[in-house]
Amino acid sequence: IFAGRYSAGYCSYKWAEVMSADAFAAFEEVGLENEEAVREVGKRFRETVLALGGGKHPSDVYREFRGRDPTPDALIRHNGLATN
Repeated sequence: IFAGRYSAGYCSYKWAEVMSADAFAAFEEVGLENEEAVREVGKRFRETVLALGGGKHPSDVYREFRGRDPTPDALIRHNGLATN
């Protein structure tokens, strides 16, 4: 099943899920009901991920948004696989 190009595509798809869940976790961390904090995270997202787009290496753009590299922790939690 993972022979050939399918495995590379699947890995890319999963990594996109990791980044998506980790980015959303930035909003969760400030409290989704905290409108002012959510607005600030949204502004930071807009000024980094959306504004810089392909102008910088994606890893650098993501680090500017999150202050760190993405981790799979949020995806694991969102999928109900966290043990704690």
